[in-house]
This record gives sequence, structure tokens and C-alpha cells, in this order.
Amino acid sequence: MHALRQLARFTWLQARCCAFAVALFAGMAASTLLPPLPVARYDLLLAYGVLLTGVGFLVGWETRREVAVVAFCHLLGLAFEIVKVHVGSWSYPEPGVAKLAGVPLYGGFMYAAVGSYVCRAWRLMRLSLRGYRPRATAAVAVLLYANFLTHHWIPDLRWPLAALLLAATAGTWVHYTIGAHRYRMPLALSFALIGFFLWLAENVATYLGAWTYPDQLDGWQPVAIGKWVSWALLISVTFVICGARRHTTTPPADSSDRGRRTAVSATTVT
Repeated sequence: MHALRQLARFTWLQARCCAFAVALFAGMAASTLLPPLPVARYDLLLAYGVLLTGVGFLVGWETRREVAVVAFCHLLGLAFEIVKVHVGSWSYPEPGVAKLAGVPLYGGFMYAAVGSYVCRAWRLMRLSLRGYRPRATAAVAVLLYANFLTHHWIPDLRWPLAALLLAATAGTWVHYTIGAHRYRMPLALSFALIGFFLWLAENVATYLGAWTYPDQLDGWQPVAIGKWVSWALLISVTFVICGARRHTTTPPADSSDRGRRTAVSATTVT
């Protein structure tokens, strides 16, 4: 019974952490049902994303600092999209006025949603880190971001960089709270789990026409499983941005904190 109660609490926490992302995907889904309008769907989604960000701040989904972090994630994501669309990794085939180099400006909101999730998880689940190497992790994250942009012209180094990320995060534990209990898991495992759920979300997004991969132009099909690895690596960038200036150590263990368990369930993500 205790495990079921904890699972229910965890599910509710995750739903709260995903508020921005769920609302964004709901808007995407609703946009596919609209009749023909004089305004392009991509432009409507941009207006919706801006409105959603403002409403989220007003209702307390994000603090002022977190809005700034989410906005920065949006800009990084938009730059990423421009390069990827330029080289033909995917496309935005629908028309739109608010486009930059073939990328609708709403495109960065998918990355903003990831930033929102991490920020809210950090606050709502009281995340803290032990054994975290901020400089080493940040350095590898920057190299990973750069590699995903440059591997179209120079050798792809994602696997050596993945090994470096594992080395940089070895011994780093994420501590989080569910109800009155503290749990922990390896930081690298949290990256892998978040990457998996982002891969699932990407399948939903492409099904809703948020963007289209070349092999989906003639009809939707599941996103390649290899994208899971890409997301698991890229989430390190968001994590480093969201984790800046936050506490990185947990308080000394006391009688109520002894016996913490390592979470290995696929549902326990940061």
C-alpha cells in the first residue's frame, strides 16, 4: 500500500512538472483539428506558446528566474533547429510568416518545455546533488551540443563524448523527495530515463505535425530508436543550465534520512 501511495504521489508530481509540456502538446493536438484559417498553424502555435509562457508565470508554474532559464533553452533550441533544418535532418513543411531560415519561431518551445520540466522538477521534488562535478559536466555538455551541430561536416564524436559524460557523472547522485521520503538515483541513469520519455514525446510531436523527418514525408512512422540516445545526451545541456547556482549537496544524513533507497524504476526520473 505504501508503494502505491508513493507511486500516486510521484505521478502527481510528474504531472505538475510537465504542466507546460502537456499544455503545449494539447495546443498542438487542438491545432490539427482547426478548420482552414487565414493565419498559418505555425504562427498560431507561436502565439499560443508565448501566451502559455505568460500564463504559466502568472499562475506560478515558473518563477522569474525559471522563466529566464526556459527562454534561454528556447533560444538554444531555435539555434539547434536552424542548423538541423539547413542540413536536412528534418523540416517544417507547412507555411508560416514567423519563420527564420525555414524554422518557425515556435520550434524552440519544445526545448523550452524540457527546460520547464527540469526547473519544476528541481523545485517540486527538492532535487539536490551529491558528488556533482559542475565544471566537468558543463564542459562535456557544451561539447555534446556543439557536436550535434558540427557532425554534419566533421567526424561525429558523440560516443567518445558519451563516455566522457559517464566519467564526468560517475559517482554523482540525484536526491529527490516524494512525500516524506528521500530517494536517490545515479545522475547518468536519470539522463537515460528522461531521454527515453523525450523520445516518446518526440513520437507524439511528429505525429501531430510539429516537425517532420525525411522518412515521415510520405506518412508518419515512429522516430528511430537511436534518437533516445541523442536525447539522453542532450538533456545534460538542459540540466547544466537549470542547475546553475542551485545547491549541489544534500544535508548530512539524520535518523529520518537513513536507509535511502536507490530508485531504479523507469518512473522515477529527475
